[in-house]
Amino acid sequence: MKQVILTGDRPTGRLHVGHYVGSLKRRVDLQNSGKYDEIYIMVADAQALTDNAEHPEKVRQNIMQVALDYLACGIDPEKSTIFIQSMVPELTELTFYYMNLVTVARVQRNPTVKAEIKMRNFEASIPVGFFCYPISQAADITAFKATEVPVGEDQMPMIEQCKEIVHKFNSVYGETLVDPKIVLPDNEACLRLPGTDGKAKMSKSLGNCIYLSEDPADIKKKVMSMYTDPNHIRVEDPGQIEGNSVFTYLDAFSKPEYFEEFLPDYSGMDELKEHYTRGGLGDVKVKKFLNNVLQAELAPIRERRQMWEKRPQDVYDILKSGSEVARAKAAETLADVRRAMKIDYFENDNLFK
Repeated sequence: MKQVILTGDRPTGRLHVGHYVGSLKRRVDLQNSGKYDEIYIMVADAQALTDNAEHPEKVRQNIMQVALDYLACGIDPEKSTIFIQSMVPELTELTFYYMNLVTVARVQRNPTVKAEIKMRNFEASIPVGFFCYPISQAADITAFKATEVPVGEDQMPMIEQCKEIVHKFNSVYGETLVDPKIVLPDNEACLRLPGTDGKAKMSKSLGNCIYLSEDPADIKKKVMSMYTDPNHIRVEDPGQIEGNSVFTYLDAFSKPEYFEEFLPDYSGMDELKEHYTRGGLGDVKVKKFLNNVLQAELAPIRERRQMWEKRPQDVYDILKSGSEVARAKAAETLADVRRAMKIDYFENDNLFK
């Protein structure tokens, strides 16, 4: 069996460091590992429209922004197929068929859907498209016969629901769909990077993000105002590591060489945490270190993005050709699905059989 990756992001704004450590960085590593036969990376504009139906221009304008972030992070169009979801209409047809295999009660139990509904204040009026996007996501994954899906921890319930749909379809219609496996970040701190305000999730809608393309001065401003330990008022006060966003970010981004370059007084994270916990280490010093770390990590990404920004036609061509490749692949799976369901009526006069 071919080893295939499918993953993607909603184009509702530029991508942030939560996307990077949660999935993007891992995608680049997997892409360059040589282990995979096919890699598909989707700009999920149709999914973004489920809660932006009245503002399609917001989605359209951000398609290029997300594509630029992909290329800036190291996604290579020679190794990965970058495509736009709505340009592959076969995904919509697959979603329609899968809807018949999932109950309303099952979608309502999906914790990711419940959390997103609450965050968007959809409790009273949930758009049907938004409510059903776990099913749409299953169509995206299965259309490309993905064996692995690199995502953040918050997407685990979505992958579980996809696996249920695969098992249900295969049990009813015969072995047709590939059962995918979720791939989470290796670093536990990367599973769910908190917002700069200490909120559990970094979110564009909450305004608590540090963007990959952020200006250095804005990064520094956001880092220096980050949530730490509210009880760590004076330098000599003992500090709390758990729930402290600054240390969570350092766990996600710091490397031994950054200590050598920016904070040589400490051998590594363990010593830094121990000093902060016992007292005598101020938040300002730790934040300055984090700022230096983030600047070092994001500078090459920002430089590559600026290079691609000068080549908009090339980015357009990458998206167009990638969407054509993706559509051809999805069409193969859709043909398999129709055949399994025995609704390929005009193939070999099957309507008469």
